[in-house]
Amino acid sequence: MRHRSRPFAPLALAALVAAGLPGPASSVEVTTRVSVAVTDLRNGQGLVQACLTAFPQHFPDCRDDPQSHRLTVPARANLVLEFDRVSPGTYAVSLLHDENSNGRADRMLMIPREGFGFSRDAPVRMGPPGFDQASFPVGTSPVQKTVRMRYML
Repeated sequence: MRHRSRPFAPLALAALVAAGLPGPASSVEVTTRVSVAVTDLRNGQGLVQACLTAFPQHFPDCRDDPQSHRLTVPARANLVLEFDRVSPGTYAVSLLHDENSNGRADRMLMIPREGFGFSRDAPVRMGPPGFDQASFPVGTSPVQKTVRMRYML
């Protein structure tokens, strides 16, 4: 098979650039910010761990999800979490109020001893909600969500 040269390809690319249009090699990544206001924290002790993921198989803990957005911040009143550079898609948020700062969700007889919360205030029944119950769309405009913390004990 013989390779044909394309003498007009550079001219076409130059015309696209001159017109302000992205060329075929251009990859402009569109991202936005997702802000999450945390309500009903029991106290200002410890840390709040947050996970934002687009993958149902990694919800709610983001374990083994290299593309997840994670934050760990000191617990405090009027807490707002900011996830930057979030690509458009469908996401879900999960929160843990790690009151003793040990890096894990403490349990007593399988019941969480520390606070937790999910986007869309997804219901908790015999375990965490599914991704579809907590998910929400993210486009190119900033997104603001509120997550209410819940405590079982």
